[in-house]
Amino acid sequence: MDFARARQAMVDCQVRPADVTRYSIIESMLAVPRELFVPKARRDVAYAGCEIALGPDRVLLEPRTLAKMLEAAAIGPQDLVLDLAPGTGYSTAVIARMAEAVVAIEPDADLAETARSVLAQLEADNAVVLQGDPAAGDSAHGPFDVIFVNGCVERIPDALLTQLKAGGRLVALFADRGMSQCHVLTRSNSTVTRRYAFDADAPMLAEFRRKSEFAF
Repeated sequence: MDFARARQAMVDCQVRPADVTRYSIIESMLAVPRELFVPKARRDVAYAGCEIALGPDRVLLEPRTLAKMLEAAAIGPQDLVLDLAPGTGYSTAVIARMAEAVVAIEPDADLAETARSVLAQLEADNAVVLQGDPAAGDSAHGPFDVIFVNGCVERIPDALLTQLKAGGRLVALFADRGMSQCHVLTRSNSTVTRRYAFDADAPMLAEFRRKSEFAF
């Protein structure tokens, strides 16, 4: 399979028509070999317009969804980014080409190790992958200009929002009555505002489910 041609077709047929106009996103998605982040048995669909399963409730996001979330995040070349639940690290590799540095937090040990291996192969020296709880973030390396969540959430812990710089953005897919929408949360000095970006879908991330409350 000609992966370079498939990569170009992905950008031309899925990314550009989705109103993704930032050159840094287009350049990064053209440069990063998505097939390396896909299980070998599924590499023939690495550039298809669909999610690619990595494990139970874990996927590589559909290219269109990822690109539009990155557009909403407005990542700049001086930004420090926290990439949460990136699976095998495709989003981390794309973001690494757009930002000054990116820290990824992946809960699954095997996926985290795969991400480290592929990122090392690509010489993404400004990216680091840590195993941990994505809902806890990484206060040791923050605060961050952007927090990017690779999946659907029911809640965002306050402790995670405190890891945003003033003016920082958190981008995630929020579940609402069986549907999900991408929203951008922007932190000021004392408040957090929220705006709708677009409709999309992805599996729920277990770490971001709403905690059950007991009633008597």
